Amino acid sequence: MKKLIKLLLLALLIAGCHQNGHIVKVNDQTFYVELAETDQDRAMGLMYRKHMPDNEGMLFIFPTEGSRAFWMKNTLIPLDILYFDRHKRLVSQSLNTPPCKNTITRCPSYPSDKPAQFVLEINAGLTQKYGIKMGDVFEIHRK
Repeated sequence: MKKLIKLLLLALLIAGCHQNGHIVKVNDQTFYVELAETDQDRAMGLMYRKHMPDNEGMLFIFPTEGSRAFWMKNTLIPLDILYFDRHKRLVSQSLNTPPCKNTITRCPSYPSDKPAQFVLEINAGLTQKYGIKMGDVFEIHRK
């Protein structure tokens, strides 16, 4: 019985890990993403994550295009923050954005250079590794 329970837990873990179900493609690179579409989800973001596989990320979806700024409060891993306009075109980026370890003063913010409606957070260094550049367009496939 204990073996069966362990196998079921392992199966649930594996099913839950792969992957978040929604797919974002930038050029030839595929990311399995969680969507942050509500104010609550966007506020929480990737806080408290100790690790994220290189093929995963989080896509923040805003109702309209506008100035965006992200900070790394309670974010434990460095990230590339990619800002996309309403046409899903990369218009700004903050690469190798470090976690905020400061507990005394406010964490710095990382604003977009141009209005954005979508923000993709992936592990730091992947933008350069995969050759993602300004003007590239992403596509999303919802599960």
